[in-house]
Parts: sequence; structure tokens; C-alpha cells
Amino acid sequence: MLAVQHISKNYDRQPVLREISLEVREQEILCLLGPSGCGKTTLLRLIAGLETPDNGSITLDSKNIMNTPPHHRGFGLMFQDFALFPHMIVRENVAFGLQMQKLGRDEIHQRVNETLEIVGLSDFAERSVTELSGGEQQRVGLARSLAPRPRLLMLDEPLGSLDAALKERLMIELREIIKKAGVTAIYVTHDQQEAFAIADRIAVMNAGKIEQIDSPEILYLYPKTTFVAEFLGLKNLFSVSRLDANANQFIAQTSLGAFPVSRKTDTILLHPAYLYPANDKSEFNFPVTVHQRVFRGNNYQLLLKHESGVTLNMQIPATSDAIPAE
Repeated sequence: MLAVQHISKNYDRQPVLREISLEVREQEILCLLGPSGCGKTTLLRLIAGLETPDNGSITLDSKNIMNTPPHHRGFGLMFQDFALFPHMIVRENVAFGLQMQKLGRDEIHQRVNETLEIVGLSDFAERSVTELSGGEQQRVGLARSLAPRPRLLMLDEPLGSLDAALKERLMIELREIIKKAGVTAIYVTHDQQEAFAIADRIAVMNAGKIEQIDSPEILYLYPKTTFVAEFLGLKNLFSVSRLDANANQFIAQTSLGAFPVSRKTDTILLHPAYLYPANDKSEFNFPVTVHQRVFRGNNYQLLLKHESGVTLNMQIPATSDAIPAE
């Protein structure tokens, strides 16, 4: 539906975005994930038309929208502070964008009711927004963005100001609401758990570039770069000292031993979710001692130390029969 091609942006001759290209599919939630300063909000603002790229193109349904002003693009924006009008009740806040479109009173009334039902706030229409909780205000902000039926909904850290418990609940609700509304969305966050819960696909950004775009499952299980692995908290990265060809694969020699890999590489990841206590059927074993054990509810996080001196992380389900002692 939306295509960004070779977009670059500099500020004071410093590159913020470097040849960014990506596509957003119809009714997809695409998340831009990365640390502060990686360029994700700048990319969102360029797509919205709030800023102009130095080069590249942005197309919507194969039509170039580079010269289309923001208010004619048909996009909706939702920011972290929700930007609600405190002197208006919930219904009036949701109706604001529709009034700017100069829609008739009956249509506005119908759309407000429909949108409040989608976000689960039908009983709050006559409430003052100052009487609402943070989660309820967040849903009012989302309703106001959805009411004009945007071609694309863009959300910039919408859960960033909420406490952890409320964020945990709302990120599930947010995905359900966006899907129920049938809208295409671009979602910006620095929180990987938030991205995993909400997105259909995730684009991990670093220093103005896209490192990898994949589904949350593929991204976590098969990170393609060292940066993606480290950003996702996967620390078991080991340098390859020698790479030997063997039939249809390579054998990577590391400080932990030799491991088969499918392609040439200078670094391998031993994913903590795929490490297990050794048994007679284990193909690749290496001796370690348990340096630290931390209970995390559904699993134990283990810090292991190899005889070479290197450390690695491992997860074991809390219900496992093979939980080693510290």
C-alpha cells in the first residue's frame, strides 16, 4: 500500500536517515523499532509530510505523494501525550477531526459512536477527559485518530508515558483495536516487548538504517545482524576464529568449540532458548559451571561460565526437571 524508496535526511549535514526503503502492506501493523536517535520518528514525520526528505520517494497506492501536503494525505497521527482537549468531553474530542472535515452532524454522531464502541468507551462519551485514567485517555486519543477513517494510522510511542502494568495490558488491547478497525498502521517504539505484542512485522533501525524487517517470531529466533541480536537482549555472540567447509555447510570454530553454520560468517549466536542441559543424545556439548541463577516466574535465567573464561546466558522453564543449582 505504502512504499518508501531510498529516503535520506540530514540535519546540519549529519545523516539521520540513510537510503531507507520499506513497504507497508494493506491492513498491516508495521513497527519501527530501535534505540533513541536511530531515525524512526524522523521517518514517521517524513511519511506524514511534516518534513521533507533530501532524496527518495514515498508512494501511496503507487502514486507519488511527495508534494501532497500533510492534511491531504489522509493519514492519522497519535502521539505519546495523546494531545486531548481538557475542556471537551470524550465525545467532543473524538468528533474534533470530523468537524475539521466539515462532515454533517448525523455522520459525525454516527462515526463517534462507532469509534467509541471499537475502543470500548461507549459508556464514557459524556465524561470529561480529565476524569479518565491514563489508559482510558490513551483510548480516547486512539479513537480520535481512527474516527476520520485514515488511510494510514501512525503512532509515535503512544504507550511511552504509561506505567509498566498498564502498558502490558494496553499493548494487547491496542493491537486488537487497530485490527478491529481494519486500518493500516505504522507504530514507533524503542520497547521490543511492545513491538512483539503489537506488530505484524518489525523493522529494526540503527543509525539511520534498517537492519532487518521480519515477523516478531523470525526476528527473535533468527536475528540477521549482531546489532539486532544485541538489541533484542541476545548476548551469546561468539567470534569465529576459523571457518571450515564441510559438505553443504560450514564448521565454525569458536572459543566454545565447533558448530555447524549454513553460510559464511564471522560471528555466531547461541540462542538462549535453544540451549539445554546435556544428555546422551546431545550432538554438541561443552562443559560449563552455573555462575548465577535468577528466577523469572515462568523460567530460570542462568549465567554460565565456560572453562575458556567466556560466559553465556541460558533459559530453563521453571517446570523443568533439570534445573541446576548455583
